[in-house]
This record gives sequence, structure tokens and C-alpha cells, in this order.
Amino acid sequence: MAFARTCSVALVGVDGVVVEVQADLEPGLAAFSLVGLADKALLEARDRVRAAVSNSGEKWPLRKLTVGLTPASVPKSGSGYDLAVACAVLAAAERLDPASIDGLLIIGELGLDGRVRPVRGVLPAVLAAADAGYRQIVVAEQTAAEAKLVPGVSVLGVRSLRQLIAILTNAPVPDEPPDPSNGRPDSSFAGLLLPGLGVRDLTSEPALRPDLADVAGQYEARQALEIAAAGGHHLYLKGPPGAGKTMLAERLPALLPPLTSAEALEVTAIHSVAGLLPSDRPLIDTPPYCAPHHSTTMPAIIGGGTGLPRPGAVSLAHRGVLFLDEAPEFPVRVLDALRQPLESGEVMIARAAGSMRLPARFLLCLAANPCPCGRYSLRGEGCECTPVMVNRYQARLSGPLLDRVDLQVQVAGVTKAELMQRGGRAESTATVAARVREARARAAARLVDTPWRTNAEVPGHELRTRWQLAPGSLADAERDLDRGLLTARGLDRVLRVAWTVADLAGRNCPNRSDVQTALTLRTGVQRVLRPTDRRNDPRYPYADAGTDADPDPGDAS
Repeated sequence: MAFARTCSVALVGVDGVVVEVQADLEPGLAAFSLVGLADKALLEARDRVRAAVSNSGEKWPLRKLTVGLTPASVPKSGSGYDLAVACAVLAAAERLDPASIDGLLIIGELGLDGRVRPVRGVLPAVLAAADAGYRQIVVAEQTAAEAKLVPGVSVLGVRSLRQLIAILTNAPVPDEPPDPSNGRPDSSFAGLLLPGLGVRDLTSEPALRPDLADVAGQYEARQALEIAAAGGHHLYLKGPPGAGKTMLAERLPALLPPLTSAEALEVTAIHSVAGLLPSDRPLIDTPPYCAPHHSTTMPAIIGGGTGLPRPGAVSLAHRGVLFLDEAPEFPVRVLDALRQPLESGEVMIARAAGSMRLPARFLLCLAANPCPCGRYSLRGEGCECTPVMVNRYQARLSGPLLDRVDLQVQVAGVTKAELMQRGGRAESTATVAARVREARARAAARLVDTPWRTNAEVPGHELRTRWQLAPGSLADAERDLDRGLLTARGLDRVLRVAWTVADLAGRNCPNRSDVQTALTLRTGVQRVLRPTDRRNDPRYPYADAGTDADPDPGDAS
């Protein structure tokens, strides 16, 4: 009896589980059995591996062969085990020294000609291997740059099984041509990069990058966009067609600060599992932008599918922006399914084949017309929709969902003067992004000893107890709460936005005007301030300059 083992990785969502690949040869009729809860693609590895070994100039053992993948209780899918299975079989047949592969972790698909092809999810697989103590990793050459993002591991990228055999046996390494397609794109990526739910890169090409200065007018919406980026607050833009809602949303990712090293690894791992990681960009260091069509299904938005679930749009937008244009046109069940990840920053998906947790901390941006025809307003300018049609259309965005959206802004139609204005005062993306970075730095310094990094992540209880406001600052919000115009969750979200407004203004603590600004941006009701309250309010730029003092507690009523 001959026996050999090596290791590979099984992916469960975006988490990896180290799998031991065992090969056992016994006397008997030639047969190849593969056990260990494998899916259809993995069961077909028997034919791929046999052909790859034969076409690499090696002799296939004509004995009873059993390949086991342990732990057997973990579902295993995909073709990433091919290279590990081939090495284990050759070691059991004494073509390789079993000790030479015992400490390796091998990931890669085999073509019938013996070439090693890339697979999805290399980054999370290598992260799991590093956590398990493995330091020597073998992958396809095309994904070696992605694997090298993990510190503390030695990565070997190979082009073919022949090259790996030569390296393990200390023989001369054959020279494999890097591109067998005569100048055409590498066919090994044909099934690796899949179309992905409206994921677009709006920040990598500076010449084509959307700029906030292109948006005509919409000063209140621009302010809401800046506050949303600075604090990570969810945003709802409602207005007639052509007002600039989509333009504003497309410029939101560029306002967000670059991802930290840990965040970049998180985002890259998700996109690698989903098959959306470009071959020339192994690390995603800018916030992603995902804008799915309104016909997208529930599994595509939340995650799921047949067998083990896969990441959906909410996970692909992790640490970035999820933009739902024409939000009322999305199925109501899909919209309401967003409520849990909006609160927790993750989704837990359970299927018959298994359960998994996927990160989903994104900034949600909704855009909607006021009615089916888009012309509804308080003045009724040309709207042909009946009141029942208008109410039914607006009710597709449920109250519990909108209660989780911090900023709800009415985007009015652009006037002729704003549209035709030349040399206006509109600020560029770079100018606004600089203020956003400063505000985020202030928030990060305040939250340095906490698990939170943005104001939108801080629980309301912490804001009310750990960082208390001056007496009277919350008078207007408390009044709306008593009247039933604001829920307890709404009060907490108003408080979070007020802290972001104060961070943007450079204040150490929100005052009453900051809270009123947050209330206005949430409810759409303009708050009337007394002259004594206008000194520090950004909505009154020509008010007399005043100190940073809060309103008198006795004047709160």
C-alpha cells in the first residue's frame, strides 16, 4: 500500500477551510474513487487529473486509487483541488517524495494538457492557509500576485504540472510558453472573470473619473452627499427625472477615503470569490461601486444561489456604495431584505448545503421619482398620476426601510440659470473629498479606543451616554420624538448625522444648529432658527460670526 498527502483549501462563502488531500494506492483493478462531499465539478477532476498527468509525460498508476478530502463533512466545490490531487497521486505512486508535498498547500485547476489554470478565491484561501500555519503556497502563475498580498507566506506560481514536478524533484524546470493563444487574450481567464451585478470601477481612470463640479445646482443634495461620505450615512434622493440623482450617486465613491490595508484585503477577498477581480489589479484599494438593475433577484442582491451561497450585491459593495436607481421598481421583498444588513453590516445566509456569513457594510444610496410619471409635485405640474397611484408607488419603499436611511433629500429640477451657468462656484470632487478626509480623521480620533470608525457605526446608546451633548441641543429632536414624528431609531440616526456635521465644521461637539441640520436632512422640514441660533449654522453664511457656544439650556423650549 502507498499513501501520500498534501493540502488545499475549501471556500465557504469568503472564509477558507484547510482541506487535507489524501491519496491511497492498493492492489486491485484499476479504478479512481474520489470521496469527501464533492460537487459535480470536483468529481470531474478524476478525468482532468488523469489526462493532465499523462500529457505531462508521467505514467498513470494502474491500481485501485482512492482520493479522500478531509474533513469529509465540509462541502467542497470547484476545480481548485486538481493540482493537489495530481501531486498526491504522483507521490503515492512514488514519482514524488511524499515529504516534499506534505507541508505544501496547493491550489489550482488543471487543463487536459497539464497547464495550471487560475481559480476564484485565491486570496481568502491563502489567508485561511496562513492562519492555519502554512507558509509555502503553490498557485497558478496568473494568481501569484493575488496570493502574495498575504504577508508571511512564500508563494510559488507555476504554469504547468511539469514545472511543479521538476521543482519538487530538483530537476531542470521546463520552459512553458506564457501565452499559448498566439497573441489572443489568455483563455484561462475566460470562465474566471464573470459579469458582476453592476459592479463598476469609477475611480481607477483619472481622465474618465466623474467630478462633482459637473453637477449643476443641487446645493442641498451636494451637502447631503458630503455628509453621507464623511459619516457613512445612507442616502435617499427623490426628485423628477433629469434632476441629477444618478450623477450625484456616481460621484459618491470618489468622495470616500481610500481603503485601509485591512479593508482592501476584505474587499479583494469578496471580489476574488465572486470572480470579479481583474487579472491586472490584484488588490482593490478604492471603495467599490455596485449599481444593479431593478430587475435583479433576491439571491443576486443579498447572496445565495444553488448549493453553497455566493456573495450578492450587498457584499460586493462592502466598504463602498450600493446604488439602487429607480428604487421603487425593485421587488418589495428585495428592498425589505436590506433592512438587516443595514443594521448589522453583514448577512447570514442559510441553505440546505450549509450556512455562511458574508460582510455587507456598505453605504446605501437610493434614488426614486416622486411618482410613476415623475412629474408629481405639490404644485401638480403636469402629473397625470392619480393619488392612489402616487401613494402606491411611494409605499413600495417601506417605512422600516426608510427609517434606516439617515439622509432623505428632495432633489428639485435644475433651473435654466443653474444649467447654463458658466464659471460657477461648484466645488470639485477633490475639494469635497479633502473635507471628508478631515472629518473622518476627527471621528477616528474620537473613536480610537472603540470598535467603530465612522459615526454611522456608533450605537445610539453610546452616543447618548459616552459623548453627551450640551443640555438643550436635542430639544427639537426630542420634541419630534414626543409627537411621534421621529422613532427612537430615527433619533439615534439624527444624532449620528449631527456628529458628522460637527466634524465637517471642525467642532468638538454638535450644537443645536447641527442637530437641526440633521433633522432637516432627514425629514425635509426646514427648521426655523432664532437669530441667536444662526451664528454657527452653515445654512446662514452671512450671519454674524459667533462663538462655538451651545444654546442656553433655559432657551431650549
